[in-house]
Amino acid sequence: MLLCDRRVHDRNILVANEPQSDWMLRCRSFFLVYNLTMSIVRDIAAVAKGMSVTFGEIFKPTEVENYPDGPGPMRGAKFEERYRGRHVLQRDEQGLEKCVACFLCAAACPSNCIHIEAAENTAEQRISSAERYAKVYNIDYNRCIFCGYCVEACPTDAITHGHGFESSSFNTTTLVMRKEDLLAPMPGSPAPIEPSTP
Repeated sequence: MLLCDRRVHDRNILVANEPQSDWMLRCRSFFLVYNLTMSIVRDIAAVAKGMSVTFGEIFKPTEVENYPDGPGPMRGAKFEERYRGRHVLQRDEQGLEKCVACFLCAAACPSNCIHIEAAENTAEQRISSAERYAKVYNIDYNRCIFCGYCVEACPTDAITHGHGFESSSFNTTTLVMRKEDLLAPMPGSPAPIEPSTP
């Protein structure tokens, strides 16, 4: 058994050490050159495909929005309906605040940026249609991440995202928005231009 294995092993060594024919060497070199050429061609085709998009865009006219010199309250800026901008505290048809100070928005906020203080409605002074209203409603935009959890958590649809986007400031104290800054205008009154923070 060992003698047979040794003969097979010696024969394999002899075959491996035999000089290869000229035809085999030509075939191997052809396939090496072919594979190298095809990889170069594929790389060039990929670059050409990418650059075709670039060159196609170069000769198209540039489309820009005329912000901040455009017309309207947004000064030329255009937004999708789903844009999450500065929050708005909504009112109902009678002009009463929709917020009932349930604190669900503050509880849902992952960055803990909403501060609410509740107060009771009286017969002489009705602020909201429920028993309570938000006496204090502050949002700290230094911490807000515009995730929309507060909007989803609100059972009365009192807080929504508006389209206010100019919130940058060198002074962080101006980024704490009070209830007066967030309240929607009374029904029937013209919508004010959303103020930019200095």
